[in-house]
Amino acid sequence: MTKIVELIIDEENEENKDGVFAISLVEEPAIQSDFIALSKQEKKIEIEFATQNKDKQLLMGAVLIPNKQILRIDKESGEDYYVYFSQDTIRKASELFMMNNYQHNHTLHHKSELNNLTVVESWIKDNPLDKSVKYGFENIPDGTWFVSVKVNDKSIWDEFVKTGKVKGFSIEGYFTDKMELSEEEATLEKIKNIIRKG
Repeated sequence: MTKIVELIIDEENEENKDGVFAISLVEEPAIQSDFIALSKQEKKIEIEFATQNKDKQLLMGAVLIPNKQILRIDKESGEDYYVYFSQDTIRKASELFMMNNYQHNHTLHHKSELNNLTVVESWIKDNPLDKSVKYGFENIPDGTWFVSVKVNDKSIWDEFVKTGKVKGFSIEGYFTDKMELSEEEATLEKIKNIIRKG
């Protein structure tokens, strides 16, 4: 049976290293949500950006989506498992990211460091009228962490963004396993929660 693991931020950890310390630009984001690229050079934008300045090289997209199961592979055993983040953990991660001044920490495909990129906006979607909907993210649930990243390097924009070599965000960080559930146990837990609420 495939394990499902909730990742949390351990606030009791004395070293307090849990949380996101960098955002990577990747071709295939694990959360399966691509960012959008806003630029005056981009003629192929299909969404109307009424309030966004197209003259700036900005990437906007989801960083973490609540309860989205993300496939991982254990390097030692080779076994597949899933991880997910709750809305509360995502909120804490977004706050710690900004409080720790990690806005300039970016990598390319989790390998090489990228300079001249800055998170200029960070927010949690909290209602169906969230501005993310204006930009085509209408099917992304409340509790999702969104960012806008300013790309201050035209060579990065031209070589990676315009060519489609990167399409979304992926996080780099430390988290603690809260619990491990098999798929059957997770389904049973969901049924119990529905019964409790009903």
